[in-house]
Formats: sequence, C-alpha cells, structure tokens
Amino acid sequence: MNRHTLREIAAALVVVVLVGSPVLLASLRAQPPRAALPDLVALLKASPGVLGVDAARTASGKQVVFAWFENKQAMLTWYYSEPHQKLMQQFSRGRRRPEGPLTGIPDDGRPVMAIASLTMPAPPQDGDIKAATTQIAIELYAPLPGGLAAGGRFAPSTVKVPGLLEMPMASVSGDTK
Repeated sequence: MNRHTLREIAAALVVVVLVGSPVLLASLRAQPPRAALPDLVALLKASPGVLGVDAARTASGKQVVFAWFENKQAMLTWYYSEPHQKLMQQFSRGRRRPEGPLTGIPDDGRPVMAIASLTMPAPPQDGDIKAATTQIAIELYAPLPGGLAAGGRFAPSTVKVPGLLEMPMASVSGDTK
C-alpha cells in the first residue's frame, strides 16, 4: 500500500471513532447496572450477636470478611437470616450439609470468628457473580488463650480472650509520654 491509501484508511478510522464514540457511550450508559454482591459488612453488622466485622483484600486478590460472633447461637441467627440464605442459594444451588449447620461447633457460649473469602478476578458479566467467582470459602475459628495486644486489637474488644495481655503501645515502644 502506498502512503496516500494509508492516510485515507487512517482518516476513515478517525471519522468512525469520532462519530461512533458517542453512540457507543450512550448505549453503554443505557444498559442496566450489573448485579453486585450485597454489602455483606453492613448486613453482618446489623445481625444480632455480631461483635464486629472487618474486611480486607489480600495480596493474592481475595476479598475477605472477618466477622466475630458472640456465640454459636449468634452464628445460627446470621446463618438463617434472609440475606445469608439468598447468598447461599446463589452460590450453592440449594445444597446443604446433611447434618445441618454448625454441628461441630460446641454451644459453650464462646465467641467464634468466621472468615469468608472470595476471589473474583474480573467483574461479573451480566450480573452472574457465581460465574465470575473462582474461589469461595467460609472458615470458622475460636480464640485460643493467650496472645498480646499492644495499642489495640484485630478482634473487637468485646471478644473475650482468656489470658490475652493488653497494654498501651507506649509500654512496648518505651515512650514515657
């Protein structure tokens, strides 16, 4: 091809982009918004017996929610809540544990932390959150006796941890303010 033909092709492409861009943008704006995950942090905070909630994104790309429950009963309250049941239906297609939820968790009044992690490498297409998700896990943990908290804690202060040594940060850093 000669230079003249290349210039004409380039000019035609510029015209197509200039004319077509507003139409393309208008059609993108006219599409309904895609469904997203509900605000899980707010929903958990509103659930009775939830002592605290935090969220993070890991270096590996996982979106993580930490929720501290007062006890097993508080977890069951969340488990059977409408928002949680909707999420479960969306991801599990109705499959449930045959023995029921939390059967291995003792009902001893101790706090329990749930960690929910989700990996979604790309935004969901057409609102299909499940198709965009490559990993999901819900793991449960209980505090062990001991530990140190200087200047604050990761868990809410309402989570009782036997033997936890709590001190101001000044005691650790040597400040005498």
